[in-house]
Amino acid sequence: MKPQYHAEITIQALQDIFSKDALKEIIHANSGQDALQYQINHPHFHFDESAFKEGFAYVDEQRGLTLAALRHAEPGRARAAFGRAIHALQDFYAHSNYVSLWQLGNPQAGSQEIDPQVEDLLASDQLISGKLYYPLEIFSFIPLTEPLVLRLLPCDSHALMNKDYPGRPGFEFAYWAAVKRTRQFYVALADELDEPSKVIFTNH
Repeated sequence: MKPQYHAEITIQALQDIFSKDALKEIIHANSGQDALQYQINHPHFHFDESAFKEGFAYVDEQRGLTLAALRHAEPGRARAAFGRAIHALQDFYAHSNYVSLWQLGNPQAGSQEIDPQVEDLLASDQLISGKLYYPLEIFSFIPLTEPLVLRLLPCDSHALMNKDYPGRPGFEFAYWAAVKRTRQFYVALADELDEPSKVIFTNH
């Protein structure tokens, strides 16, 4: 997802839980995952290259860091780790073919009906995400050359698979899957927190 949609998704999912200032910290960390140095050799940050095992391990690691920070009453560190975790989860739907697989089984369903955690789909051997390292891929990021390059790239390239912004096929489904999964991730995390920890985490 492009940074503005990561922010929109995060606000949509969590604005009734976190204070505005706490939400800003989460969004800042979320957006930081798209820094240039994390675009290369960090496919697990974005669920690229079908790095599903590594991506979910990364999410679990950041979840653990969130809980550890809250045990030490360090809400800033907790929000940073949480923001990094949900960035990866949000990109899972934008960069993989999960949405397409879900739509095959639910052809009449609207985007807000998508279930972001269908176990059979998450475990499917048909689940893939886009490859970033085709030689021509870099030219897909340049508006003037993008239309030509898209016709030349393989169907499993990141450029053709991504649902990063409106106009990309499946964007609305990826958007709402990410909203729901972000909310679910917080709810599961909150179940492990006592009330004082919830208060310092959410700043509410």
